Amino acid sequence: MTSPNLPKLVLCEFDATTIPGLESYSPFCMKAHRALKYLGLPYERRHGLPGTFKKYYSTGQVPVLLIGDSEAVGDSTDILARLQTLTGRTFHGTNDPKLAAEALLWEELADTSLAGFLIASRWADDRNWTRFRNNAFSGLPTLMRGVIMEVVRKRMVRVLVARDVWRAGPEACWRRFQALLDSLEANTPEEGFWLGAFSTADIALFSQLYSLRNEITPWQRDQIIARPRLTRYLDRVDAATRGMGSAGASHSSAA
Repeated sequence: MTSPNLPKLVLCEFDATTIPGLESYSPFCMKAHRALKYLGLPYERRHGLPGTFKKYYSTGQVPVLLIGDSEAVGDSTDILARLQTLTGRTFHGTNDPKLAAEALLWEELADTSLAGFLIASRWADDRNWTRFRNNAFSGLPTLMRGVIMEVVRKRMVRVLVARDVWRAGPEACWRRFQALLDSLEANTPEEGFWLGAFSTADIALFSQLYSLRNEITPWQRDQIIARPRLTRYLDRVDAATRGMGSAGASHSSAA
């Protein structure tokens, strides 16, 4: 049960998607959504363009979780950690430090390695770019979407090269992606969750992989679907984190 004494929670994020089951185009915002839902916490959604919430978090990145009238937590990993202390419970239901440490390692892999492939699939992969741009930035005027977003795209590709995700080009990138999926498939449990007990590892892995498993990135989606244990696992996490707390209790507001 959620304590009635918890402060009001507001999740600052980008606009919602039109894709069923995908709360945000940002996997990190999605990570915060699914954590809140899993814990059954009611919250409000506040949408804005990049930089809108810089007054709360100096980098201008989202998500940012506003807690009551005086606290703002940026970065999805910090948000998940703060939710655990706020509610007085862990996602995995124990105080086992080894389990928490292992969950953090998988969370870091998801937030760095998998996130790099997700960014590449949307911004660098020519097969997906136009589809992603027209979906994620549909609210922008046509000229801005066509010209300014191309400038942003070039900057994003440079970042991917600097991170060694795209340095050797698309063929090498997607070969590494397939190898990583193979490794995940080999480690995927037949039942239950990644580490046995549900943990932040599940929320983080799910948020990145589920963000790839849709019509915006069809080749990457099909690569995930081709791995049956991983697919069944994602479906289990989806069911566990779809939640009741926010689905009916949250509402959106402008920044």
